[in-house]
Parts: sequence; structure tokens; C-alpha cells
Amino acid sequence: MSTLRVAVDIGGTFTDLQILDEATGVAHAHKVPTTPADPSEGLIAGIREACARLGVDPGRIRAILHGTTIATNAVLQRRLPAGAVIATAGFTDVLEIGRHVRRQVYANRAEPRALLVPRSRRFGVVERMRADGSVETALDEASVRAAAERVKASGATAVAIAFLHAYANPAHELRAAAIVQELLPDAFVSCSHQVSPEIREFERTSTTVLNALLMPVVKTYLSRLEARLADAGISAPVYLVQSNGGVTTPAIAGEQPARLLLSGPSGGARAAEVLAAELGEPNLIAVDMGGTSYDVSIVHDGAIRLVTQGDVDGLPVRLPMIEIRTIGAGGGSIARADETGRLLVGPDSAGAVPGPVCYRRGGEEPTVTDANVALGRIDPGYFLGGAMDLDVDGARRAIADRVAAPLGLEPGPAADGVVAVATAHMAAAIRLSLFEKGLDPKDFALISFGGAGGLHACDTAAEIGTGRVVFPRDPGTLSAWGMLFGDVVHDLARSRLTTADAAAVPALEALVAELRAEAEALLARDGIAEADRAFPVTLDLRYPGQAYEIGVPLVEPAALAPEALAGAVAAFHDAHDRQYAHAERHVVPEIVTVRMAATGRLTRPGARPFEAAAGGTRKGARTIRVAGAEREAAVWDRAAIGPGLSVDGPAIVEEPHSTLLLPPGWRLTAHPTGALIATVTAGKGA
Repeated sequence: MSTLRVAVDIGGTFTDLQILDEATGVAHAHKVPTTPADPSEGLIAGIREACARLGVDPGRIRAILHGTTIATNAVLQRRLPAGAVIATAGFTDVLEIGRHVRRQVYANRAEPRALLVPRSRRFGVVERMRADGSVETALDEASVRAAAERVKASGATAVAIAFLHAYANPAHELRAAAIVQELLPDAFVSCSHQVSPEIREFERTSTTVLNALLMPVVKTYLSRLEARLADAGISAPVYLVQSNGGVTTPAIAGEQPARLLLSGPSGGARAAEVLAAELGEPNLIAVDMGGTSYDVSIVHDGAIRLVTQGDVDGLPVRLPMIEIRTIGAGGGSIARADETGRLLVGPDSAGAVPGPVCYRRGGEEPTVTDANVALGRIDPGYFLGGAMDLDVDGARRAIADRVAAPLGLEPGPAADGVVAVATAHMAAAIRLSLFEKGLDPKDFALISFGGAGGLHACDTAAEIGTGRVVFPRDPGTLSAWGMLFGDVVHDLARSRLTTADAAAVPALEALVAELRAEAEALLARDGIAEADRAFPVTLDLRYPGQAYEIGVPLVEPAALAPEALAGAVAAFHDAHDRQYAHAERHVVPEIVTVRMAATGRLTRPGARPFEAAAGGTRKGARTIRVAGAEREAAVWDRAAIGPGLSVDGPAIVEEPHSTLLLPPGWRLTAHPTGALIATVTAGKGA
């Protein structure tokens, strides 16, 4: 019997699954509501339902790849334990000082800084390392013990230890951690040199604090998940999807949960990169619209972009991650009129419980999904393939009472307004993602997925000025499908500031060898065969005096020659020119950080079999409101649209986990891979 690989993406509203038969390469999609109180319940329920529907034994599951928003949601909702910071004396206010970055530069006052640890729980100890790793002031262990006692008295259960220049020499952090663990055996302790061993005290401290606060959250969840899997008779190993698109073991995830902060969205970005090659579309704007959020990532020249720093709710995270922009604009985003008569949509969401009004779960506030139901764009009897019957009257009533009446509008135009405002938010997020890189939307196709994405994709594309939209197969669970392509990845880094010239080669070679030894040990512990290991190296380079770096690959790092470093320097100049429209090619840049991605290659899915429909016919027609008027729209089952058939808007295309809206002025055709391609035939597609 063939084995199965399961990918699970737990979102704020739905839990998406892809069940891959490893022998045939066939993947099956499934979707169940998320269980916010304990997401592992929904995960187990989804696996059981999917296996029952497919008639397979859960014992055949060989591996579970698990993406989750549990870390992100804990930060956004501030469902975190009380934490404390132990820092070098004189540096306890690093979190509060920050970078003095102001989003509104002309405002009278700076925005309030997000602080997860108040000053009363930040403690200094006597010690000092220099930037070269030498000791300036020895660690005063008595001051560490005094700080630990103050942590205990404060009631904090998570402790972040972030000492000055610990990335260069972690000896003081290691000893301090041992003392804290001895005095506080039940505390969760995180050291900065283990989480983010890089320069920049603020970002390193912020990342370490987030990591410490998330440790009890993620470890508790993983313990529950392990117990539930055992009860369900599933003994397959679990791999957690990281923000960098790779996967890691529960043991690593429990110790470094900050690496999971973009766990779910990274699967969708990885899927878009795979589909770019499959479709012959090297430039894609990937948009994932679920029930709670809207995630934007860019595939440029066939590749997604990794960055070394992001932020979650204004909190810097100094870790490698796929570049993704997330806004609160999903199907569950709440619509309301404010006291000034403005229509607002999001970022707050109805979530899975109670959910939109049409879900019949006690929701009272209208959402984007309710607006689409009220406009007739969603078949209430075919939602989730008929698994959930929607309340159309309830959705219309909520729109009428909470949006139309306060704004003095009829219900139809009010629902139009909800959709238009949500679309404007999505278009703005896409523009930012493109324009900050100097990219033109006209050079890109938009690839839309997520359960709610198909209803807004063409309007969003028209808003940003691109006339081509790709609707991939199984769009409602595409992020889960993308997780099937993840490899085991450990991100290692060492900050060493030096000039990138031939004189730096011996020290650089020694540093790469040190990283390689650590990487080999990690992959051996993961059980990765030597033939399946890879160790790509990246250098973070900058011009002297700059405060930002650009990462470029270092070719042939194992036998480093001056020519290899010179090639990396040339690549840096080219990248700087592309990104900032100038390059100082006569200047020798600085090496700031050396990075190695210890990669254990996992077996990837093969080509997905696709049998095109022959002579498909439409399901029927129904009246919907689109482009500001009531119109009759053809209704198609997606499986009926095969090569050679074209569909003109207005039209609705339905599948079990998603609905696609084709507005007037757009035409839909089928790609040989099974994707559907929408193109503008008139004006801006309106």
C-alpha cells in the first residue's frame, strides 16, 4: 500500500488539508472549520474526515507538514505569558528606545511603541563583551542571581537573555541561562545568541523576547497535538512549517517558535513559486485571501524573495523569512459605518467563531463574506461543497441594518461598497509590495488563491492595472499544497564585520567551515542522508556607512577562493543597482553577516495528473449583482471548463472550496495544467 503525506494549514477561520498519495502523486483537498480554542482539534478532525472520505487508513500517513498561525495570533491578540528581560547593565531600555522610526514623520508625537515587556520586568546584570568577542567586564554571577530572584518575584514565567555582543561570544549568556534555569527550573528561557546571532541590539533583543514569550504557547500546543495524534492512532512524524518556507521538527519549533511567525502564509508563497515554473509565468503577484487575512508575496523572475528581517504588529523579527505583506482583509473582515459616515472594512475579523452572520453560528456583525452572499455571488447550498448551508436572509439583514441604514443606502449598493472597500485595501497592499521594489504591475499576472480570493481577484487586478489573473487548481487549499514542497531547513548565521576583499578570505573560509560543522550535526540529528544535504551560503553586504545590507549567494564556499568572493561582490553591486537605481562599483563593500541554510531535501510531489473535461456544459444561471447592477450570470462547475472552451463574464465558476467571479469585460480559458486564466477583453474589466 502506498503511503500518504499530509499538509495542514491552520488559518484563523478554516483548516486546509492536502492529502498526497506518494505513489501516484495525486493530492486530495479537504477543508474544515478551525477550532480556535484548540487548533489541534480541527487538525485531527480534518485528517479523520479526509481519510474517511478517501477510504484510507490514517496509519498510512508517513509525514505531516503543519503550517500554523498559532504563534502569529498569540502575538497579535497579546495572548502571551508575563515575560522578563535580563540584559547587560545600561542596556535594559533597548526595547523602548528602538530605532526611532516614525511612520508619520510630520505628526506632533511619535506612535506609541509596542512593548511586550514593561520596564518593571527588565533587569540589568554586570557583564560586557566587546564586538570582537573579547571580554571587557567579566560576568558578575551574583548580579545574575539577584536578577533571577527579581524575575521570580515579578511573576514572569518567560525570560529573554540578551547581552551586548553575545553574537560574537555567547559565554556570558550561556552561564547566565544556567543560573536562571537553576533558580527558576520551570521558567522558559531564551538566549539571543541561539535565536538571532547577529548585530543590532534592538532587533536581536526584540526577536529573543518574542521567542521567549512564544515558547510556552507553542510547546503547550505541540504537547496537545502529540497526544491527539496518538489517540487517533497516527504515529507519523510532524514537521512544522517555518517563515522561510522550510520545515523543522517539533523539538526545534518548541525552542525557537519565533521561526513560525509566518508559517501559514509561507506555504502559499512556495506554491506560487512552483506554479510559476509550471505555468511559464515567471512574474506573479501571489495573493492568498482566507477568512481572516490577505497575504501578498511576489514571484519575480521565477523566484520568491527571502528577507532577513520582518515585523509582526510593529515588533521586529530578525530571522530569515519569505517576504510577505499581510493585512486584515479576509472573508471574515467586519464591515461597519463609523460615526462620521465612513464605511470601514477590517482589520478585525469575525474569525471561525462566531464567524460571518451567514454561517449561522451566532455572528451578528456583517462581513465581506456576508456581502458576497447578499450579492448572490455565493451559492448558499454549495458552500464547502454543500457541507455548510448559508443563511442568505441573515446576511442581507445584517448588511441592511449595520451598513445600509447608517449610511443612507439601499442594501445592494451597501454590499457593493463593502466589497469595493475590501478590494481597495487589497490593491493598496499589492501596490506597496511592487512599488517599493520598483516593479510595474503590468509586467505581472495575479495568481489568486485562498477560499475567498476568487471572488475579488479580477476586480483587484483591474484596480492595480494588470489584465491577467491565474486561478490555480484547488485554490482554497493551495497554501497547504505548497507546504508539500518544503525541505528541512536550519538557518545559521554569524555576524563578522570585515571588508570584502582578498584579505578576508582565510577568516571567511574558517567561518564557513564552522557553520558547516554545525549544519552537518543538525541534519544528522534530523536523520537526513548525506546525499540529501545542501549548504548554500549567503553574504550580507553593504557599502561602508550604510545601515542596511543586501544578501547575495557565495558560490563554492567549501573551497573559497578570492574569485568566489569577487563574484559575490559583483552580484552585490548589481543587486544594489536594481534595488536602489545606483551602485558604487569602485567601493569595496563590507561583509556584515555570513548565513548558511542547512537544507535537508525531502521527496517532492511529482507532476499533478490532470484530465481535461470534454465538451463541458454550464450548470445554469442566476441573477447576481456585479459592476453596480443586477445581471444574469452563467454558472459553471470548474471541472467542466477544459482546453478550447472560453467563458465570458459575467459568470460564476464553482468548486467545493472556492467560488470564482468573472466580471463583465473578462474572459476565462483553461490552461493545460488545469489552471484557469482570466484576461481583460474590454476596458479595465468593468
